[in-house]
Amino acid sequence: MAVIAYLNFDGNAAEAIDFYAKAFEADEVKQVKFGDLPQDPNYPLPERELNMIMESSIAFAGGKLMISDLLSAMKQGSGELVRGNNVLISIANESQSTLERCFERLSVGGHVIMPLSDTPWSSCFGMLADRFGIVWKFNSDADKFLDRVLAMKQS
Repeated sequence: MAVIAYLNFDGNAAEAIDFYAKAFEADEVKQVKFGDLPQDPNYPLPERELNMIMESSIAFAGGKLMISDLLSAMKQGSGELVRGNNVLISIANESQSTLERCFERLSVGGHVIMPLSDTPWSSCFGMLADRFGIVWKFNSDADKFLDRVLAMKQS
């Protein structure tokens, strides 16, 4: 199971990706914008948010960072983005049962932001803040999602 630092930004994730990719001499950089996915016509995103980074990964020297922008609607669940609360820990594991066990244990005394569920980007995704205020993201398909959307863009 991989545990990955996940950094959130307020519209400048692309700049951060470029900075960290250069700083860590990245082996591979993947990024998907919110506008790369079909939009829900009932909840259209503003043009500015369509160009924001939904998900990215920077691989370097055996390590990985994941980075995204935080949409205004997402701030309702996670709070305003300020320096200090923009770092999440992402748990990527293909085993849904492993994610469920970790999610259950970490949520004791904490706050579930988004229950584990099937989403367009992951068959098992959820978020919580533990009892110490650390925010955790759970994702069974982190790498598969990035690869799938990038392949769709190229075809």
